[in-house]
Amino acid sequence: MEPDSEPSSNDKVPSFFLKDDKITEDSRFEKIKKNDSSEPSLKTTTQPSKLTIHWPSLGIGAVIAVACIFFGIMMANMVDTESTQILDEITINEIGSIKKPTFSSFTDNSSPILGDRNAPLTLIEFGDYQCTFCNKFFHETVESILTNYVETGKVKILFKDFIVVGQDSMHAANAAHCANDQQMFWQYHSILYNNWAGEGTGWVSSEQLNKFANTLGLDMDKFSNCVSELKWKKLVNASHDDGVALGVTATPTFFVIDQNKNVMKITGAQQYDVFKKVFDSSLEK
Repeated sequence: MEPDSEPSSNDKVPSFFLKDDKITEDSRFEKIKKNDSSEPSLKTTTQPSKLTIHWPSLGIGAVIAVACIFFGIMMANMVDTESTQILDEITINEIGSIKKPTFSSFTDNSSPILGDRNAPLTLIEFGDYQCTFCNKFFHETVESILTNYVETGKVKILFKDFIVVGQDSMHAANAAHCANDQQMFWQYHSILYNNWAGEGTGWVSSEQLNKFANTLGLDMDKFSNCVSELKWKKLVNASHDDGVALGVTATPTFFVIDQNKNVMKITGAQQYDVFKKVFDSSLEK
């Protein structure tokens, strides 16, 4: 898509599924429960957040001891090879990073929840809106996950920003959170990926971001001010820092958390079958 082209639209409220650069209706989005909060929480490194919109939704008690966090959470690091997938279990405190990760590193500074907040599994994606393989995951894998696991109440999804491509990615991420101020995060998330035009090609411009918002019927004065002020820059940076603490080095990177707070790490734009295997195995525990 050319940077100055118009996104397609119709007269109805757009849904999560936006295909072929066109906003198309899909009733399945309306079946998926979404978090009601319009503002994501911001965790700072100097004063940890005591309560976020996501913490109770994930069923995580605020009284979890630090020792439980560091020694009770197990992570399996999935490494893709030419012929097999190797699982290597490590404890969370063995992850090399510039700061100690905590359980809130997974859940703070994120999108609203997509799905049933009581779903037994949580899928967390660290992504970049300009990232080629994030775009690949969105178009090739996410729909099957939504159909088979989110709509059925088995999985809920959180998206966390991890900026790797450049400053335009920051602007895109901020714009998605600006849309969230008007309860339209996931719709805006979708229109970004459905109008993706490569890495560093200039398609993420203020003009285009505003066009996307206008297509979704957002209050343009509020949205434009939010975009120009980079209102959510600190939150995006905090999300990136969370990723670094968890050992994220590239996008997309995923974490699957089960009801027992076991964590599985999936690296890269894996095929649907990889996610299915992890989900089904976790649900059987």
